[in-house]
Amino acid sequence: MANKIPRTPVREQEPAVRATNFEEVCYGYNEQEARLEASRCLNCGKPRCVEACPVSLQIPRFISLINAGDLAGAAAAVAEDSSLPSVCGRVCPQENQCEGSCILGIKGEPVAIGKLERFIGDWGRNTGSLKVKCKPANGHKVAIVGSGPASLACAADLAKAGYGVKIFEALHKAGGVLEYGIPEFRLPKAGVVAPEIENVKKLGVEIETDVVVGRTVTIDSLMNEEGYEAVFIGSGAGLPRFMNIPGENLNGVVSANEFLTRANLMHAYDDSYDTPIYTGDRVAVVGGGNVAMDAVRTAKRLGAEATIIYRRGEAELPARREEVHHAKEEGIDFRMLTNPVEVIGDDKGWVKALRCVRMELGEPDESGRRSPVEVPGSEFDIECDVVIMALGTSPNPLIATTTDGLETNRRGCIVADENGATSRPGIFAGGDTVTGAATVILAMGAGRKAAAAIDAYIKSK
Repeated sequence: MANKIPRTPVREQEPAVRATNFEEVCYGYNEQEARLEASRCLNCGKPRCVEACPVSLQIPRFISLINAGDLAGAAAAVAEDSSLPSVCGRVCPQENQCEGSCILGIKGEPVAIGKLERFIGDWGRNTGSLKVKCKPANGHKVAIVGSGPASLACAADLAKAGYGVKIFEALHKAGGVLEYGIPEFRLPKAGVVAPEIENVKKLGVEIETDVVVGRTVTIDSLMNEEGYEAVFIGSGAGLPRFMNIPGENLNGVVSANEFLTRANLMHAYDDSYDTPIYTGDRVAVVGGGNVAMDAVRTAKRLGAEATIIYRRGEAELPARREEVHHAKEEGIDFRMLTNPVEVIGDDKGWVKALRCVRMELGEPDESGRRSPVEVPGSEFDIECDVVIMALGTSPNPLIATTTDGLETNRRGCIVADENGATSRPGIFAGGDTVTGAATVILAMGAGRKAAAAIDAYIKSK
């Protein structure tokens, strides 16, 4: 029986080798491995995996096509719902979504849905066989702010429906967090991100870079002067948070945003580029999410001893289990139940240590996680040259402050309903600019919902 077949292991770089380079950690499945893993799927009559997928990917359908050897059909089936399958197959938290709902996971190991999505996404891209049909142009124009996963998903769906779509991106390269946030060893830029963005452009989507909406143009000028009937805001959450503890202004204290942008978008890890990046000999990364894992593993590859500082226990780490596992394999030191209270500097204004206190877990907080409580008299110092703060992000306020009538909440996030509609008719928003920092697949799901709502809005006018 299919459920007796063990989960097909995936090939990876050896930890000691990959910790010294920026090549992709996971090699993924070949066709034989993919078809073997696909044969494990029970093809449930009521697939819980689809219900758990934010973009409603028809998972049993594409997996059954892989199992049958119809790779072109599988790639086409995935393309109906996802414009970024190779990206999602690599970075989505499948263990908490589709795979977490797989019925095989109740008593055993779930189907490796993410690895299969990656396989078929890569196959479709590498063979050049994927052709997506769009409806005839309908004469309506939609502007999209930002070029991250929410925007790309929204743009792709609207283009398929016949809309003229143009994306306005503030940076010099499209992709948003896919470009500047996620490291090369998890998500190759030239081999994966760029081709998937190119596939979106092939649908007819235009992308204009170096346009800062709120400065170069405004949302009102796009609608009133340039003829866009609706605007989708998918500008992400790029404003970093800090702890507001003494010493945070010392040289050597940086946000994970800055550190990863230098390493990823600006190629600081590549000796052929002149982008400066400083790690010293010892780096402390404060935080426990995926961004913290990306930052600490990048610092390790740049030659530093790298440590995670997290105020809760390992069970409460919000990062993906796979990323934590990979980090441990690569020699990352984890200092759990530890909270910084001060950054200590030398007489020249550079970081020399991070003063911390030990924590213990008390009662659960409003999120359901147990609240960390300081242990009195437990201060100690961790020697380091660089402190990277990976504590989450919030949206840049520029768009909200230059768009009258656009409601935001206390965190600076744009207020939108479940379909992305904001307080201004014709203006929609989704992804991190609405929720704060979240995942690629949740952003894509928001982008798809907004695309459907934009279509209904324009048709109703």
